[in-house]
Amino acid sequence: KKLIIKKMITISKIKINLDRSIQFLEQIRGTINAGVPQFRDNTSIPIDLFIQSLRTLNLEIRDYNSYYSDQIQNSISHLINYNGSINPYQFGAISSLLRIIKNELPEYEDLGLPDIVRRMTYQPQGLILVTGKTNSGKTTTLNALINDINENQNKKILTLENPIEFKHHSKKSLIVQKEVGRGKDSLTFSDGVKNSLREDCDILVIGEIRDRETMEAGIEMAESGHLVIGTLHTKSCAEAIDRMINFYDVRDQAQIKYLLSSLLKMVVSQRLLPAPDDKMVLVPEVMVVNNIVSGIIRKDKISVSEIEDAIQSGSDAGSIGLINSLAQLFVEGKITLDQAKEQIEEKNIETLNRTIMQMKIKKQNGGRRGE
Repeated sequence: KKLIIKKMITISKIKINLDRSIQFLEQIRGTINAGVPQFRDNTSIPIDLFIQSLRTLNLEIRDYNSYYSDQIQNSISHLINYNGSINPYQFGAISSLLRIIKNELPEYEDLGLPDIVRRMTYQPQGLILVTGKTNSGKTTTLNALINDINENQNKKILTLENPIEFKHHSKKSLIVQKEVGRGKDSLTFSDGVKNSLREDCDILVIGEIRDRETMEAGIEMAESGHLVIGTLHTKSCAEAIDRMINFYDVRDQAQIKYLLSSLLKMVVSQRLLPAPDDKMVLVPEVMVVNNIVSGIIRKDKISVSEIEDAIQSGSDAGSIGLINSLAQLFVEGKITLDQAKEQIEEKNIETLNRTIMQMKIKKQNGGRRGE
């Protein structure tokens, strides 16, 4: 038998054999960082060397999979900190999709998010959403915000996570982390949110809002005077609004629109794109919910284009449109023009080109004034 580990973020596809050797099957963009030897495709190395190499990155193992935990522990014990899934049936081998997680907590300044997102956590109550598809960095953003609050505010923070990826230690704030899942601290996210009303927390962090029950409980928390920060699997701020409303039946949507228009403070939608330096660059879309956005949410029929226009025109309040983010990253040389165009619809390419031109002119004029 052999265990095949497929790369998800920072590691190659590798194969662990019974003779405790590891075979690298392929190299993938952004594989093992500095301090770890780079191995050519199909090069077999002793597992002890691989363990020693990964330890230079200050990584440790944490297994979130119960069924094959013994097999994994025996093969790569104390090797890496990861989460993922185990599939025992793939060409006769045990296979796993793993995500390597560094022990160090992410610093907010390193994310590439505007400061308005961090400052919004000083709100005494309301709802803040971080959205994006799988592997867009939502969990990293949540933990960076938690870490920033912990270092700068006196709050009680309760987190509901599946799994717990970063362990926080209380500094200025008191942090209680609960894991969601069978045999964990809470069976479901909705159960955890409902029970959090008894926890007397100031800030509730919901790792994932998956259904109506969790959404309703989160809104109830925000209504009762708490700041709620959660995530949704949507690709834009406008889609996040639509998703939340469509959790509800048509007859209930007028009420939820009213609640969202008053409780929702901000939506951050993010994407990750590969940068020229083999790192990932964050592309944020930020919607600060001002009076204009609140009015759009309360309408009988919500228009995506209206929300996008409101984001573009709300820059004074801190909103940042997707096109502006892409244009800024291109002007800074962090992404290519083709990458930027791939993230938007064909009809918006002309707007992107125009925005890029305006930013270049502004940058040139700023340089001349500084001379």
